[in-house]
Amino acid sequence: MNRIDLVYFNAGGGHLASAQALSGALQAQDAGWQVRLVNLFEVLDPQQRFRKLTGSAPEDWYNRRLARGWTLGMAQELKLLQALIRLLHPKLTRQLQQHWLRTEPDIVVSLVPNFNRALYDSLNSALPGVPYVTVLTDLADLPPHFWIEAGQAQHFICGTPRAVEQARALGHDAERIHATSGMIIRPDFYRPRLGNRDQERARHGLDPRRKTGIVMFGGHGSKAMLGIARRLADQQLILVCGHNRALASQLRAEPAAAPRLVVEFSRDIPYYMQLADYFIGKPGPGSLSEAVQQGLPVIVVDNAWTMPQERYNADWVREHGLGVVHDSLRTLAGAVEQLTRRLDEFRANVGRIDNRALFEIPPLLSQILEHARAPSPA
Repeated sequence: MNRIDLVYFNAGGGHLASAQALSGALQAQDAGWQVRLVNLFEVLDPQQRFRKLTGSAPEDWYNRRLARGWTLGMAQELKLLQALIRLLHPKLTRQLQQHWLRTEPDIVVSLVPNFNRALYDSLNSALPGVPYVTVLTDLADLPPHFWIEAGQAQHFICGTPRAVEQARALGHDAERIHATSGMIIRPDFYRPRLGNRDQERARHGLDPRRKTGIVMFGGHGSKAMLGIARRLADQQLILVCGHNRALASQLRAEPAAAPRLVVEFSRDIPYYMQLADYFIGKPGPGSLSEAVQQGLPVIVVDNAWTMPQERYNADWVREHGLGVVHDSLRTLAGAVEQLTRRLDEFRANVGRIDNRALFEIPPLLSQILEHARAPSPA
């Protein structure tokens, strides 16, 4: 039985979702994997001192900021966070060394940014020869010290040519850089489409004849959705608020000139996406990949409030002709008009994206582990 550790944290939700999806794919492969999900913050703070001191977990602070739309200035804060991680590197490494010595994994897969130097150094010193793999859950790196660290004899799994180029530019061997066709998304995004979409729309009070947008801003929603609902009061919308019940209540109270469906937390996001014709949201790698997998052209914002690690994603949308990139709520109505006017063109471009990353990664990990165990040539 091969023990594989998938390292994640809950900041933003995408890292945990990717870890859970990959865990399911590995177990379905039936290749003798014992999959263990490792919450990095629980390893680094097993006594939950941070929670006791501040009243919340480290990722809760980040998630609340996303829900309130407080993302301006995150580029500068990221630099401060990375400086703090470098300062604490010896301590983090020691804690992680003890964890690896206690749990003895056969291979470690990181699905988190910023901590890959500490994770690699600790594993390499505690268990030499155990392969370390970083799976980027962003479409591209945000150098320096975000996803890809220089000088580490490790493997990278990259979902775009851009990320592959970045790993090569930092001097990593081509044999340790593995390209996939996209981002990890949950297996339910690959299931068959709805049989009768018009009937399902009508069941939720939506007009089957009207073009329908689905609005999503991650698992915790965003107050930006209130502005979107007001600007697009004449558009038929599905507004997905995630865990943000207060936002859902506010949206239900908003007057609208077109039918509207407000959805709180749901695990069946593919179903609601299949009711829509296009997607509106922040350019997060997970939500973009999910929308495209469901055949939805996208409308995303790219401005000073866009998180730094997501700015390349808007370029990715432009490069592939997957939808419309706008810069503020003031231009949103025009973006919707432009997208719906060219909907067939954008749908054709979306249809050319064939993301099979979830099924490509397990064989890659098997190959990496097999290669690590192979006898070295004399």
